[in-house]
Amino acid sequence: MDHREIYSAVGLTEYIQEVGFLPLLKGVVSGFSAEEVVADDCRYVVFPDGGWDWPLWKWKGPIVTEGTCVYGKFFDGKAGFISREWWPDFYNYRRSKHPVPVEGSIEDTILMTLRETGSLITSELRAACGFDGPKMRSRFDSYVTRLQMGCYIVTEDFVYPTDKHGKEYGWGWSLLTTPESLFGREACHTPRTPQESFRRLQEHFRALLPMASERQIQKIIG
Repeated sequence: MDHREIYSAVGLTEYIQEVGFLPLLKGVVSGFSAEEVVADDCRYVVFPDGGWDWPLWKWKGPIVTEGTCVYGKFFDGKAGFISREWWPDFYNYRRSKHPVPVEGSIEDTILMTLRETGSLITSELRAACGFDGPKMRSRFDSYVTRLQMGCYIVTEDFVYPTDKHGKEYGWGWSLLTTPESLFGREACHTPRTPQESFRRLQEHFRALLPMASERQIQKIIG
């Protein structure tokens, strides 16, 4: 991989288009993440007064809303980007590994709620699905993560609370939706079979990550 330093959301967007896939944070393969390819001063830093800055974290929204890539928890339950060019094959293969949720199941309820509302932040979606009791948050989040791994849910944008001066603060919340709602069904379609998509993904990752083992590549593809 070309480990050049990246200083802006535009630079990272261009890099994602070149490589096709990019986890946000360090993971399965060394060097294969946005965290590792951006310039040092764009990484997470804590100030003496307890404040923090993380340009990379702030870039997620502009990159996602620009519309040239897809964002969600696609890589072993961890978040990352996929270019629109590669999305149909990834979607095709992952859907074959994660069948449509059974009607009436919790996953089905989550998807139906999103389809009816268009998009919701996680806390709103959780409440709309009746998961508002004590100790329900982590259980609900695990269902949402599985749906993202199956390419049923993606992130449309990020929503931040604001202080009394109208300034955004905090880590923000993912605004969730379905890929069909965000991009249209045609943008998620490929004429290839799931196995053909898998072989295409496998060849791409072998070329992109020559240092990775077959097991690591399989873990990325899912």
